[in-house]
Amino acid sequence: MQSQAISQPVSLGLEQNKVLRNTYMMLALTMIPTIIGAFVGMSTNFSFMAQSPIMAPLLMFAVMMGMLFAVSALRNSVWGIAMLLGFTFVAGVFLGPILQTALQLRNGAQLVGMAAGGTGLIFFSLATLATVTKKDFSFMGKFLFIGLILLIVASLANLFFQIPAMSLTISAIAVLIFSAYILYDVSRIVHGGETNYVMATMGLFLSIYNLFIHLLSLLMAFSGERD
Repeated sequence: MQSQAISQPVSLGLEQNKVLRNTYMMLALTMIPTIIGAFVGMSTNFSFMAQSPIMAPLLMFAVMMGMLFAVSALRNSVWGIAMLLGFTFVAGVFLGPILQTALQLRNGAQLVGMAAGGTGLIFFSLATLATVTKKDFSFMGKFLFIGLILLIVASLANLFFQIPAMSLTISAIAVLIFSAYILYDVSRIVHGGETNYVMATMGLFLSIYNLFIHLLSLLMAFSGERD
């Protein structure tokens, strides 16, 4: 009986480490189609977005939501991995408009590098904190979900109003929310709250993706050098 009681938490810990390891490996793999997609996006003509400043972002949002539901539905099969990689490629393509805008600035390449470096620093810092500390951050889930819904509503509303100050506020709040989501998601994996590495990877990828976009938006607004 005693040996069984000891072996149970040990096996659970090994399983959690396996999920975390597989998640990090898959997360690294998703960066390849994302980068390829970003290069495709940068060479794509997104002039239709200027003609449809409201409908185009809504269409992009609908495509990504549809693919997210597909990843979730297929998460327990090899097709879930394929759909996840396809989703990250499309997400990379959708980076095209903001990367094109950034690279039109004199220091655009530097700002993209700073946003990428800042995103990496935040991710590794918070992932390490969630892994090393024994604290369970799952209590943040409800607050983060409410914050995310309010953020989406505010972003959709600003498609109509196009208020620069509101855009900056949304980006600043988004950086906080998605940084907290990294802490929350890694903590869930470590404490056994998420056992599917496809879904775990998708959650972390979305946090990193959105963190990069909003960091870059803030850097362009405050440090962008226009000709």
